[in-house]
Formats: sequence, structure tokens, C-alpha cells
Amino acid sequence: MANDKKVALVTGANRGIGLETARQLGQNGITVVVAARSLAAANETAEKLKAEGLDIVPVQLDVTKEADRSAAAKTISDKFGKLDILINNAGIGAEGGFFPGKTVETTEAELQKVFGTNLFSVIAVTREFLPLLKKSAAGRIVNLSSILGSLTLHADPESPIASTKAFAYDASKSALNAFTIHLAVELKDSNIKVNSAHPGWVKTDMGTDQAPMEIVDGAKTSVQLALIGPDGPNGRFIHLGEELPW
Repeated sequence: MANDKKVALVTGANRGIGLETARQLGQNGITVVVAARSLAAANETAEKLKAEGLDIVPVQLDVTKEADRSAAAKTISDKFGKLDILINNAGIGAEGGFFPGKTVETTEAELQKVFGTNLFSVIAVTREFLPLLKKSAAGRIVNLSSILGSLTLHADPESPIASTKAFAYDASKSALNAFTIHLAVELKDSNIKVNSAHPGWVKTDMGTDQAPMEIVDGAKTSVQLALIGPDGPNGRFIHLGEELPW
């Protein structure tokens, strides 16, 4: 039956880690709905991946827009009747880079913008698609976080991220991790598992060319968490199979 094939939705799938995540999921035999802020970008991405022999469906989804979220959910519901994997990949970085050295001077505008995409929209997207995930035999939600959201490591002056204090971005990822924990507990008696993924410092527009990891490796954590079995982690913060401190 066609409905036996897993269906995944990847937000922000038109470039970087999102694009590579969609590719790797498709290579695992999954139908991947690639979401982008414009339908043109989603279509371009879909054609690129279809040319590689993958099963891809484009959808317009600006995660900050309620109408887009609702329309995308209806499209997936009408076409598949369920959703097995939700990769909350879409996100934005810190204004001025990751070494701005400001905390209390962070503007309200920056806080609203960064939290709006990195936290509030993730919650809204998840809420919209949760009914479809509950129809899956094994739903998986992966929230793209960052090691910069680790309060434990930020509080340690000897940690490798000690000097990286981009408050709005870091705090948005800490809050996203809190959402992961709370949702995992809320859904603990269901077939849905929820985890935060740290992709690593990756050569993307956000990570810059100074990053040590290639995009193909940056997508691996999300894909691994999307494909975990019933004994896999739930409510955890993971990078390439290793658990990170909250």
C-alpha cells in the first residue's frame, strides 16, 4: 500500500542542511515534502532532488505565517493522510554573527525576530502537524537546535563555546530545547519521539566557510534521529549519536 511508505516534512529544505537532510531521507526510501518560503524555491528544490531519483513533493511553507502552515498541513493530509517525520529545520542566525559580545544591549527587535523563527514558529508548525504525526505508527519530531543552546556549556568558562555569547540566538535554542523536553514528556505514552539535534558547526551561509564540517555530515544527526526505532532516544539533545548536556 502506498500509505505504508514513510512521509517526512523538512522545513527550510531549499538549501544547506535542510536540503541535504531531504536528500538523505529520500535516499532512505522516504517520500520527502520539501518546504521553502516560496513555492518557486520549493519547486526548484524538488526538481533538483527528483533528478537524483528521489520521491519529492514541494510545498510553500513560510514557518512564520499561519496561512502557510495551515495550507501545508492540508496538502499533506489530502495527499498522504499522515506524517511520519517532522524536521523543524528552518531557523535564523544571530545578527552580526556569533561573537557580538552583547547581552543586555540586545534589542527587542532582534529578540522578537530570532525567537519568532527559532522558537515560536517551531511550536506553531509542530502544533499544526501533530494530528498527522499521531496517525503515524512511529512519528518522529526533530528540532534543529545548536550546542550554543547548552546552558551547561555556556556556564563553564573552560567549555569550547565559552566565548560565543550571541544572546538572542543562544537563548532561542535553549528555549527550543525546553520545548523538546516538555513535548517529549507530553507525548511519552504515544508512538511519537521528540529530540533536539545539534548538527555541528557546518559550512553553510550561517556557519561560514570557517566551519570544520561539510553539509553532508551536518545532516546526519537529523536523519539518524528521524529514523530511530522504538528503543531510540526521546527528549534528548544529540549530536552524531552522542548526548549533549542541556
